[in-house]
Amino acid sequence: MVRAAYHAAEGSVLDVQGFIDLFAEDGVFNNVVAGDSYRGEHLGDLVAAMGGLAPDLHRELHRFHVLGDVVAVELTIEGTVTGPFETPAGVIRPTGARLSIPTADFWYIENGKVKEFNCYVGVSVMLAQLGVHPDFASAVAAPWPPDRLTP
Repeated sequence: MVRAAYHAAEGSVLDVQGFIDLFAEDGVFNNVVAGDSYRGEHLGDLVAAMGGLAPDLHRELHRFHVLGDVVAVELTIEGTVTGPFETPAGVIRPTGARLSIPTADFWYIENGKVKEFNCYVGVSVMLAQLGVHPDFASAVAAPWPPDRLTP
């Protein structure tokens, strides 16, 4: 089942409905690092968005660990950025950058369906590959909150 979900999310396949159909009626997909959760008809939203960002998207599956009804997977999300990437500050135009994002996924299976899927993506690596770098100078220059001790 887990391999079928990865297959459905491949850029060359991109079967969003097939991905959704693997989930229980009350199943949830948690993009844990970003703090987003998807349910019902929205279970495939991130799959579709990633396919739009990098149509050649591929998940290189390194290791599977099965613990009862839990499947833990170590993988790398790979692809070429040929689509836009929406951010809170605006849209990053396609750059042609190669993505190679370390990821850990945890699948919770119940009665033959995915009950919960927790995805931990290496966001800092992904952003750096997209050309988005942290602004440490702003954080260092920011005033200390009044309820905190000053340095």
